[in-house]
Amino acid sequence: MSDADGMDHFSAEFWRSQEMLLLRSVTTLVGRQSGTAAICREVVHLLSELLGLNRARILWRDTDGTAYRIRYAYGLTKEEIARGVYQEGEGITGTALRDKHLIIVQDIDREPLFLGRAVRRESLPPGKVAFIAMPILLPRNEVGLLACHRLRHRRRALADDVAILQILVTLVGQMLTLHNRVEEEKRALHEHNALLERALKASSRHGIIGNSPALLRVLTELEGVSASDSPLLLEGETSTGKELFARALHTASARGTSSFVRVNCVSVAEQSFEREFFGYERGAFVGARDRQIGYLEQASGGTLFLDDVNELPLSVQARLLHALERGTIARIGASRQVKIDVRVVSASSTPLKRQMEESRFRYDLFYRLNTISIRLPALRERPEDVPLLANHFLGQFNQKYQRNINLSASALSLLARHDWPGNVRQLSGAMEYVVLMAREPMIAARDLHALLRSKLFDTTAASIAPAPVLRPYLPASSHSREELIALLRHNGGNRSNAARQLGITTRQLSYRLKLLNISARDIL
Repeated sequence: MSDADGMDHFSAEFWRSQEMLLLRSVTTLVGRQSGTAAICREVVHLLSELLGLNRARILWRDTDGTAYRIRYAYGLTKEEIARGVYQEGEGITGTALRDKHLIIVQDIDREPLFLGRAVRRESLPPGKVAFIAMPILLPRNEVGLLACHRLRHRRRALADDVAILQILVTLVGQMLTLHNRVEEEKRALHEHNALLERALKASSRHGIIGNSPALLRVLTELEGVSASDSPLLLEGETSTGKELFARALHTASARGTSSFVRVNCVSVAEQSFEREFFGYERGAFVGARDRQIGYLEQASGGTLFLDDVNELPLSVQARLLHALERGTIARIGASRQVKIDVRVVSASSTPLKRQMEESRFRYDLFYRLNTISIRLPALRERPEDVPLLANHFLGQFNQKYQRNINLSASALSLLARHDWPGNVRQLSGAMEYVVLMAREPMIAARDLHALLRSKLFDTTAASIAPAPVLRPYLPASSHSREELIALLRHNGGNRSNAARQLGITTRQLSYRLKLLNISARDIL
């Protein structure tokens, strides 16, 4: 209906039928899963055609967060739509958006705050014209607006118009919330698939997952010494994969087809050393019912891996050194010497040189084992490998527990920013916990943060380590409310430092804080 149409003669029954027709038309589009644009266009069209609420328009915030703009309208020219740009708090439209409250202007000619920016007053019919601005609550505490003109001579209760507008903005808000959730899941699945594709192409030399510079350096060093039989000492923090690297060295060497024997030095006691390392003959002592081949003889022709060699009792170190230097051993109860040919690879989670200087490790054994030494990087030194390892462990635990849990790109990015003091074992445990406890198949960063808060993301904000200055483009929703609050607390509320660590500008960070309704009070 046009502005000139006389509408005061219509009955209440007529208006009810028009309302029902409008709602049926909109819900039919929703049921057909029509796109957001089609539904919004139909809403503003039917408000004018069926209820006489003219020049209806829907506004969203610009993608850069600087202003609100008319996105859908009916009865407005292209020029009028182009003029419909508002800052928060600007005029009636901006005030309704800022305060997130309904505003009704009974007479636009008597309201000084009414700008008449999009539609000039001379374009409207004479007489009293009302204006209704109804906020639309959107995901992440965002807001939109449904607004329209209303001719005052209509014999239709204002409350009826407000009620139908309230139904429509609720429907549009819920539809957009659902649409955003579906799009997020699609985007997360796409990112996850892209990550898996990159993981398949990533370096996996000798079964070691990762392609970070720190890891590739170590692998190159290992390959460089694989042809040698010289003893090798692997040093690094606990759970940096020392046994995995030792096996990689063994496999890459000429000894790869022979035995790889691992000895847990933590469990070696003085009274059992010779039985375990040299072996014994049947009847050599009470309880020796069968011949037992010791570790050194088992590893002959292959590799002997002394795990946690720093825990080897001082009292047995000389006997081990003597056997290695002579290259022969005699089983307990035997008179014949057995020749051994082993390559010794040792691992220590504490600097072995310091152990030697503190007289807790023999200097002669230290220099025997330390012909070549390689330091393994901690997981925090190879953050690029965290997403690949996390997906590897997820696959293992999904298969073990018959589940199908995946992490979005934002969740994997969150894991990569954690410092992982427990290294690979801690990451593996975290992924097992996620597979067991997750309720949704796709886990976003905010859900992962909530799930692992007590295990990883405590009050220290250790999960938000400084990030590289140059980062790929991240959407405004890439960091959760909890992440940003933790980061700001970690930086004492300094937004410039926090933005630099995220690889974004201070303005972009401020926009994210505004979206998530984060104030200075939340950071204290």
